[in-house]
Amino acid sequence: MAALGWLTPRRRSATARSVLAGEASAEAARKSTQEVPEREPEFPVPGDERAAAFFDLDNTVMQGAALFHFGRGLYKRKFFETRDLARFAWQQAWFRLAGVEDPEHMQDARDSALSIVKGHRVAELQSIGEEIYDEYMAERIWPGTRALAQAHLDAGQRVWLVTAAPVEIAQVIARRLGLTGALGTVAESVDGVYTGKLVGEPLHGPAKAEAVRALALAEELDLGRCAAYSDSHNDIPMLSLVGHPYAINPDSKLRKHARRMDWRLRDYRTGRKAAKVGIPAAAGLGAVAGGTAAAITLHRKRR
Repeated sequence: MAALGWLTPRRRSATARSVLAGEASAEAARKSTQEVPEREPEFPVPGDERAAAFFDLDNTVMQGAALFHFGRGLYKRKFFETRDLARFAWQQAWFRLAGVEDPEHMQDARDSALSIVKGHRVAELQSIGEEIYDEYMAERIWPGTRALAQAHLDAGQRVWLVTAAPVEIAQVIARRLGLTGALGTVAESVDGVYTGKLVGEPLHGPAKAEAVRALALAEELDLGRCAAYSDSHNDIPMLSLVGHPYAINPDSKLRKHARRMDWRLRDYRTGRKAAKVGIPAAAGLGAVAGGTAAAITLHRKRR
């Protein structure tokens, strides 16, 4: 048996360094089982009935501006003449290229839309809005943003669109997406017929924040537990109103502000910057606008 003694480990006294190494190893093992990285709290919180989500529409939920797509649908139905098509096409091209809402362009678009619908029945425009959604809007919904909205719905929370687009259009889109409802610009009507005027002002910028605040009060929501999503720096008042603001496909000003405020960002565009995807699309729309304008000019010369 003595010959096999070399197989039996010898007992040796531990040195100070080996003791230190052993203790350090044991401590590391203990910590590895205790220090589990903190997981981000579940959001949205399931069953929180006092929480809701508010989504901007243009370039947040849908590519481009709803009002311009609506204008295309109305043109197809001969609500206005060919000379107005070039303006709608150019406005949409500019919007896609710049990736931001220009107050002057948006005001021009709203004025055009109001003049076009004046004298028409509200029910007629609501019915046409359903058709236009299928023709021009359904394929432009951002899947990523749609998934965010669905997450809130799955958690049992209410979800509203908040947009400067006419409320009738916004309600159609909200209904098609299965959302709770929509806040939008209200056009005046008398006996169900549009007058060509607005009730108050367009739901833009600070007005969106006021609409959300009023709805939250009426629905007994806790804004600190609510979320808001937008692509535009114009919606900073609305985003600042809630406890969970998100910058979605943000313009440069909103991106800077979101980073400074440590807001969450999501970008569902194919490129890192809006310009990388906006330029080709806008160039195509610009060509449509230019081609339409050229056709109108040629037509007038021939007359």
